[in-house]
Amino acid sequence: MNDRITMHANICHGKPCIRGLRYPVENVLEWLAGGMSIEDILADYEDLEREDILAVLDFAARLSHINHIETIGLIAA
Repeated sequence: MNDRITMHANICHGKPCIRGLRYPVENVLEWLAGGMSIEDILADYEDLEREDILAVLDFAARLSHINHIETIGLIAA
């Protein structure tokens, strides 16, 4: 795992965060998915670095490498 992504039980309930700061990976992904650019995020959160955002993307990409999805049931529409 990238050393910029950390998990500590006492920070953000143990969720993966950037460098032990209180920026959960999921928040950064939501910002990007919502249309913020890396430059927008860096302008709004001055203690983050470009490499942090790239580490978040790398972390998410690695999590998406799955071999099999087990379905547990269908949801009726």
